[in-house]
Amino acid sequence: MTLTEAQQHEKYYDEIFEALSKEPYANYLGIELVELKAGFAKVTLSPKPHMLNTHGTVHGGIIFSLADYAFAAASNSYGKTAVGVTNTIHYMSAGLAGQQLTAIAEEVKKTHRLAWYRTDVWSNDELCATMEAMVYRKNDNFIE
Repeated sequence: MTLTEAQQHEKYYDEIFEALSKEPYANYLGIELVELKAGFAKVTLSPKPHMLNTHGTVHGGIIFSLADYAFAAASNSYGKTAVGVTNTIHYMSAGLAGQQLTAIAEEVKKTHRLAWYRTDVWSNDELCATMEAMVYRKNDNFIE
């Protein structure tokens, strides 16, 4: 019996969550995967002083990394390997020191080979960035 991707997400949720939560770069930065659904991910980060720019706000590279990790988790949430192809980020306001950042990635459209995502990054209650991104969906699964 062949599982649908939604069924695969449900059946292997624990293994998928564990694999995605062990992403080395995200862990190095202190990013936490807090919610994972099929085609959806929510991640958080409490920026450290070394993550700030000259102006005392969160560096754009940190905001990008947070959005990119949320996008990666959402696009790989089915257990099928998905790799980023392109993304565009728009910075709208500063991420402020001492405020937790939250990124929420949601699937917009998915086909057999490609999928599109929108990721919003929040600094407390203010939208500070939004990313549009696309993945290439490979044939292989990264879980057993």
